[in-house]
Amino acid sequence: MSSDAAIRIVDVTDEASFKLLPLCADPGFDHRSCDYWEDEVRGSKAARASWWQAPPPRPAPRPRPLTDNPFAPIPDDGPSFNPFDPGADAEPTHNPFAPGTADEPARATADAPAKLRLLDRGRPAFGSYAKVLLLDGEAAVYAQFGPLSAYPRAQQVRDLYPALPASPLPAVITCIASTALARGQGLARLLVEDVVEDLAARGFAAIETYPDLTLGVDQASAATPAFWEACGFELAAADDRYPVMRKGLG
Repeated sequence: MSSDAAIRIVDVTDEASFKLLPLCADPGFDHRSCDYWEDEVRGSKAARASWWQAPPPRPAPRPRPLTDNPFAPIPDDGPSFNPFDPGADAEPTHNPFAPGTADEPARATADAPAKLRLLDRGRPAFGSYAKVLLLDGEAAVYAQFGPLSAYPRAQQVRDLYPALPASPLPAVITCIASTALARGQGLARLLVEDVVEDLAARGFAAIETYPDLTLGVDQASAATPAFWEACGFELAAADDRYPVMRKGLG
């Protein structure tokens, strides 16, 4: 990396920043369609083109018949109309007491890509769930993180080690991945440092991550213990397959 290289870190909060997600080093996997950490039973890291685009538009609802009775059923055995149900695609009701700012990006809608909706699901209360590091305008490193409750597979791994601290529960970094061209330049460590600083500012007392030593470097999503030690993490639970790395904050 040259001394004059421009580095910028972007929070993934909308479709424009979602499109910055870099390609995986192994083309069989893709950050844009990965729900491995969000679904401990059926989750997959596989490249799935159907996840990259918005779903097809839903058919328009049939017009209501002219009637003075709002509770009257739609003819032809259609679904009953409920005037108090905003519908599955309705935007959430504004809560003036929820965290957030006036210039916060709009929430992902029902027609946004599936992965973006996963990344966006807790943003009003927690903040962003992912960041991308850009090197000279090109996506070089991707990180996914969040509260432990957002990632059931992380909880599943953590449950293997009852000696881990039960309180306070940590934030987790589930994924740190560099493109093949960006490796060996210290960029992943720079992004981890930014994520750690961000999570500390959000009030977390610790961060954990869960390397998978059964996978190769291009298949694993959480790097290696040596990488995390270089980032200031310590080995919290030793295992030949699924060690736990932890960093206290504060």
